Amino acid sequence: MPIPAVVQTAGLLMLSNVFMTFAWYAHLKQADSRPLWLAILASWGIAFFEYAIMVPANRIGFSSQLSLAQLKILQEVITLLVFVPFAVLYMKQPMKLDFLWAALCICGAVYFVFRS
Repeated sequence: MPIPAVVQTAGLLMLSNVFMTFAWYAHLKQADSRPLWLAILASWGIAFFEYAIMVPANRIGFSSQLSLAQLKILQEVITLLVFVPFAVLYMKQPMKLDFLWAALCICGAVYFVFRS
């Protein structure tokens, strides 16, 4: 049974977002002990895999049934779904009620982008 394009797109975007989150933020955990140039090179190396997964995800979604706006808001939902556990579990940031409010705002955006 073939996997629906929307599921393929969401799965690939989820995986690419894990790479993106680590590329953008993981270096902050050792920001005081590592040189900036090393953080930049490591982030670019990780970001390569993000793009190698994200570009096909967007092509699959766009060529099947998702509009450009729907792809973007899907990416934002996934970003929050990946970022919150990353911030709390990996970066040891406190869980905040603001994460809930942000999620509710994004739910509103999802409604408006997908309602048509």
